[in-house]
Amino acid sequence: MIQKEVTLLNRLGLHIRPAAQLTKIAEKYKSDVYLLKDGMRVNGKSIMGVMMLAAGRGSTLILECVGEDEQQLLNELVELFENKFYEE
Repeated sequence: MIQKEVTLLNRLGLHIRPAAQLTKIAEKYKSDVYLLKDGMRVNGKSIMGVMMLAAGRGSTLILECVGEDEQQLLNELVELFENKFYEE
């Protein structure tokens, strides 16, 4: 298991389009991914779970990846966050 703290920098936070991007990436990997925010832990492969976080701009999340390709999954997700979900 590996974890990384990330901050939402895109203008609108984790609305439907970024949530869909995140889950689409997560589904490519065998590893599981969870997002943690304010004591809530959701499955990163579930768009409904990701949306339940109601994470706005500036929110801090922890990405938690577990499985055989966890590092590759984490790297791709961190890149997505760092690039503001390619929205700007």
